[in-house]
Amino acid sequence: MFTAPDPGHFRLRNSIRAVIGVGAAVAVPKLCGLSLAASITGGLAALLALFTVTDGTVRAQRITTALLPVAGFPVLALATVLHGVPLARDAAFVAVVFCGVYARRWGVRGNALGIFAFMSFFVTQFLGALPTQLPELYAAMGSALLAAGTVRFLLWPIERHVPPVPAPPALPGTGLARSTTRQAFQAAVACSLALSVGQLLSEDRWYWAIGTAWWIFVNTASRGETLVRGFRRVLGTMIGVVVGLVVAVPLHGALVPSAVLVAVCVFGIFYTAAVSYSWMVLAVTVMASLLYGLLGVLDISLLVLRLVETGVGALCAALAVVLVLPVTTHATNDAWIQRALQCVHAATAAAAARLAGDMEADPAPHGAELELFVGRVKVALAPLVHPLNPFHVRKARARQVIELLDDCVGEVRGRRHSGASLVHLRDLEKSLSDLAVGTPPRSPSARA
Repeated sequence: MFTAPDPGHFRLRNSIRAVIGVGAAVAVPKLCGLSLAASITGGLAALLALFTVTDGTVRAQRITTALLPVAGFPVLALATVLHGVPLARDAAFVAVVFCGVYARRWGVRGNALGIFAFMSFFVTQFLGALPTQLPELYAAMGSALLAAGTVRFLLWPIERHVPPVPAPPALPGTGLARSTTRQAFQAAVACSLALSVGQLLSEDRWYWAIGTAWWIFVNTASRGETLVRGFRRVLGTMIGVVVGLVVAVPLHGALVPSAVLVAVCVFGIFYTAAVSYSWMVLAVTVMASLLYGLLGVLDISLLVLRLVETGVGALCAALAVVLVLPVTTHATNDAWIQRALQCVHAATAAAAARLAGDMEADPAPHGAELELFVGRVKVALAPLVHPLNPFHVRKARARQVIELLDDCVGEVRGRRHSGASLVHLRDLEKSLSDLAVGTPPRSPSARA
C-alpha cells in the first residue's frame, strides 16, 4: 500500500485536501454553536462529497455536489420522522437501499447521489437523531457541503489530466437484464436480511450490519467482486477493531487527541481507497471508534458488536449475490477485457501510423485510457487471482491477462516509436486476444 505508485502525488494531495475540507466542515457547525451530533453530520457529509463525487469534469463535479442536498435532505427528514416507528423505518431504509443502487444506471452522478441518500439515513441511526434536531442537521449538512466545495473548487482545485473513470459494463437489455437492476434487488435482499439479523443481535446498533451489506455492493459489478470485497471488509474491520481497542478506548473521548486521530483516519481513507479496500475499511473502523468515544458510548463490547455486525452484513451480501439474480464474474470480466483490448488495438494503430510518417498520430492518449481500463480489469479479476480461489487454470489465465496488459501499458508509456516496439506491441495484442477468446495460456518462456 505504501509503495503503490502515485503519479503526480495525486493521492497524497487529494488526501491532504480531504482532511482540510472535512476539518472545515466540522468546524463551521461548531463555531455556529451547533451540537456535536451536527458537527459529526457535517463532517460525514463533507467526506462523502469529497469521496464519492467523481465526475469527469470540474463543472460536472460542481453540479453533482450541488445536487447532494436534493438527495440527502428528504431522506434525512424521513429517517428522523420514522425513528420511533421501527417497521416503517426499516421498510423505508430498504427502499432507500434499492433506489440508491438503482440510481447507478445514471453513471457516477447517480452513484454519488445514491450513496449520499443512503448515508443520510444511516447517520440518523448512528446518532439517534430526532425530528427536533432536523433544523440543525440541515444547517450542518448544508454548511459542510459549502465548506467542502469551497476547499475543493476554489482554494485547492486538483485536476487529473486523464480520461474519466470508465463506467462499468452493463448487461444488454432492459428490466432484470440490466446489471444495475439486478444489483438493486440483490442489495435490497441483502440489506433486509442484514437488518433482521442485526436487530436480533442489537436493538440499538443493528445498522452496522445493513451498512456493511450496502458498502460491499458499492463499485462492484459481479458476484466474484462482491464476495472478495466482503472478505476484505471483514478483514479490515477485524484489524480496525484491534487498533480501536489500543487507540480509541484509552482516550475515553478526549477531544483534542480524538480529533487529531480522526483527521489521520480521514487521510487514511482517501490515501488507501484506490489501492487497498482492507486498509480503507481499517481507517473507517478506527474513525468510527473515535467518534463513539467522542459521543461517550465507546467500550470494548461495542467494538466486538461492530465486528459481529460486519460479519453478518458480509454474509448476507454473499448469500444475496449467489442466490438472487447473480451477475456472473465471467461476463463482467470479459466485458472489461474487451474494452482494454480495444484500447491496445487503438494504441497499436496509432504507433503504426506514427512510424508510417503521420506525426499527429500518438499512442500516448490511448495509453492513458488503457491504464484506467487495466486498473478496472485488475479489480474484476481479483476474485480469480485471490489466494483462496481453488480453480488453478482460471487463476493462471487471469494472471497472464494482467501480465500482458501491464506489458502493453509499459510498451505504450515507453513511447519507443520503432519497428521493434511495434512488433512487440502487436505480439502482446495477439496474445491478449487469444486469451480473451479462451485459448489456453502459454508459459512465460513460450510467450518470450
